[in-house]
Amino acid sequence: MMSEEKTVIVVDTGFVADDWDCGFRDLDTTPANDCPQGIDLPSDTAPTALNGLTNAAMIRIDFPAPTDGRGFTLAAQLRRLGFKGRLRARGHVLADQYAMARRSGFDEVEIPADLAARQPEDQWLARADWKAHDYQARMRG
Repeated sequence: MMSEEKTVIVVDTGFVADDWDCGFRDLDTTPANDCPQGIDLPSDTAPTALNGLTNAAMIRIDFPAPTDGRGFTLAAQLRRLGFKGRLRARGHVLADQYAMARRSGFDEVEIPADLAARQPEDQWLARADWKAHDYQARMRG
């Protein structure tokens, strides 16, 4: 997982402040307090480990590299299992991958500040209308 460094949260409206203040824990760690801590999942989490997570308030899935797409699969599986909480992609997600992240079920993306500097907000906003840029929908109608 990424080290704790300055990060930027990306949503459909652009860069926003992180409003999650309950922290995160690993899947196998007991919650530290009454605050509904988010759960951190590595990209190599086994699909069978997702079954008991549908009531979590927040799940953050790690993307160790832009070429590692396993997090997209985990997000889609969580949504199919009925997960209704916040789902955050964390790490090396590129602006070009934002639409895929949203379509697979992520609500937001957390990127390192240095990546946000290289790919400023306008690049993310160009992909924020992710529903309109679905090639399958364009082909069907």
